[in-house]
Amino acid sequence: MKKTNTDMLNGSITGGLLSMTIPVMIMLVMQSLLNMVDMTVLRYFSDDSAVGSVGACGTLMVLCTNLLIGISAGTNVVIAKRIGLGDKDRVNKVAETSILFSVISGILLMIVGVLFAKTFLQMTNCPESLLSRAVVYFKMYFLGVPFLLIYSFCTAILRAMGDTKTQMYFSILGGLIKVVLSIIFITAFNVDVEGVGFSTVFSNIIIAALAMRSVLKSDAVHINLKKLRFYASELKEILFIGIPTGVQSSLYSLANVVITTAVNGFGADATTGIAIANQFDGMLYNIIYAPSLATIPYVSQNVGAGKIDRVKKAVIRSVLITIAFGATFGALSAIFSAQLSSIMSSTPAVIKYSQQKMIIVSSTYFICGINEIMGGVLRGMGKPILPTVSTLIFMCILRFAWVYLIFPLCPNLTFLYLVWPIGWILSIITLLIAYFPAISVLQKEKEMVLSI
Repeated sequence: MKKTNTDMLNGSITGGLLSMTIPVMIMLVMQSLLNMVDMTVLRYFSDDSAVGSVGACGTLMVLCTNLLIGISAGTNVVIAKRIGLGDKDRVNKVAETSILFSVISGILLMIVGVLFAKTFLQMTNCPESLLSRAVVYFKMYFLGVPFLLIYSFCTAILRAMGDTKTQMYFSILGGLIKVVLSIIFITAFNVDVEGVGFSTVFSNIIIAALAMRSVLKSDAVHINLKKLRFYASELKEILFIGIPTGVQSSLYSLANVVITTAVNGFGADATTGIAIANQFDGMLYNIIYAPSLATIPYVSQNVGAGKIDRVKKAVIRSVLITIAFGATFGALSAIFSAQLSSIMSSTPAVIKYSQQKMIIVSSTYFICGINEIMGGVLRGMGKPILPTVSTLIFMCILRFAWVYLIFPLCPNLTFLYLVWPIGWILSIITLLIAYFPAISVLQKEKEMVLSI
């Protein structure tokens, strides 16, 4: 086994989970930090308008890309399960199908994003003062989307093999390249939004190439790029897991777009404020999301190998890990929200708007972490539908109802943001109700096999 791979079928469960979680967490946090550097450089060498223009695209870009990136979770689950079963031939077929899917879907999404950039931003009530520059950044970002999807699917393959360290190295390298180029463009050539956009595209190309190279050189997967093809049964299996996961991610983003639209109605300061808060909350989300990314292949491999006791122990320990990290960093984010917000803006109104979101959402993000773990566990067990339905109800429909029916009764942004923890709690209850009978069925199936 490659030295960067974690043995998920044997040894310490806590140690195994942490060995996969920590690299993912470092990678995601570094991505967030480097994105913040971009925003901070824009603030110091340009103006709040540039910060707001780039920030106004964030939630919408995530909405547009999350469906396809979410499908890579299907690749992760299916390959991990096949590794647990020892089925090398199907591992190769799933990998080939995934890479070809990422290329074709990435090109199609790029075309849509470039052609409809202005329309999408106008649908989110983007302030007119920010619109023209936001459109430029949005279009440039989508030029790099095909490479982003190739990277996402390749790293899903690596994670399924227990390798999260390689992805961490590539992601940090790509982030550093992006930041250095952004600083050069902004400071040396006085190109702000366009410079950040080009830097993003270039870094996506680099990390996609590196991730593809790692997959091609892996001992666990054998792919011939000249003979790539879709395998119908493997594609069906990927999409069965991946589409609900992608839809779930998109529903999250859609609901956040609705909330952002409501915030945008308070003016450019509010738009910039929530854009800043989203940077810090995004970092916090990455901290609590990392354990779920480690848990999915961990559960899938052990389900494939019939080691149900390890699955149950992994669930409990993953929840404890995400609570420990989420509660600690969430509290710090809320306590120092004013100081953190002031890094990216000196405007008191902008800082206040940023604080409003961070205090409510950051302090409760560990609840979101538990929700992500339980959703990931069910996906890893081959049951992706309920997490998607739960997201639809509690992260999407509830937020729509909150914004358009409840929020008008108390039009205060602090009250608006309460919908986040309320939705997470209701979703966790739903997922737990589904988890216990599902794990019992797997346990009984194992006992039947052993008794034959």
